[in-house]
Amino acid sequence: MLAIRMQRTGRKGHAMFRIVVQEARRTPTSGKVVALLGAYDPHAKSFSVDKEKVVFYLEHGAQPSERTARLLHAEGIKLPTWVTMSGARQGKLRNPEKLRRNQPKNVAPEVNEEKAPEAVEAATPSEVPTDSEQA
Repeated sequence: MLAIRMQRTGRKGHAMFRIVVQEARRTPTSGKVVALLGAYDPHAKSFSVDKEKVVFYLEHGAQPSERTARLLHAEGIKLPTWVTMSGARQGKLRNPEKLRRNQPKNVAPEVNEEKAPEAVEAATPSEVPTDSEQA
């Protein structure tokens, strides 16, 4: 059985992928490729593929991997009905109770009526003697 999958190339930390048709029992790194269909750069989000070759191999039973199927679908290539694509994946949240959106809303602190006039009186300049009053 043939598989349409991605083969990693590029340097360390900067992956680039080839879209290849390969025997499903082989590993992507084996280098034994039936056909080279295109390339994908995840950093630039660029995807180039030979649509005619992809359609040919899909019609002849090549099974795309899940990620490749998503890329082909986004490119506008009509996938056969037997190709299964899972829905949007939801990431798991670690410690959701620590998220800011899950914290109780902070209510404005109530002003204590007894301390408020004292604080205002201490700050008023009328109690502070000026130079003309001292002399």
